[in-house]
Amino acid sequence: MSDWFDVAPADGFPPGTFHTVDADGVAIAVFNVEGRYYAIEDMCSHEAETLSGGEVLGECIVCPRHGASFSLRTGEALGPPAYEPVATFPVRVEQGMVQVRDDRFD
Repeated sequence: MSDWFDVAPADGFPPGTFHTVDADGVAIAVFNVEGRYYAIEDMCSHEAETLSGGEVLGECIVCPRHGASFSLRTGEALGPPAYEPVATFPVRVEQGMVQVRDDRFD
């Protein structure tokens, strides 16, 4: 998949917030952390739980179910019970719109 998906207008996406989007069947969560956008697959690698409801601590997200933490920048699992990373995705702002794409299969 190489299409860019609209997430939200940049002027309506302030720091400390997130939005989710379905990109051809892939749930992606996009976070605005101090003006920088990060996109990860919205599914914990430990168990089937959405990450978007978790607490964001700097550039990390904590899974609300069991407390596993992941880097928003790299997707790396930073603490148990998760040991596998989550996918990350490129984000851009194009004509005032925050966009994301799944480039894993390009």
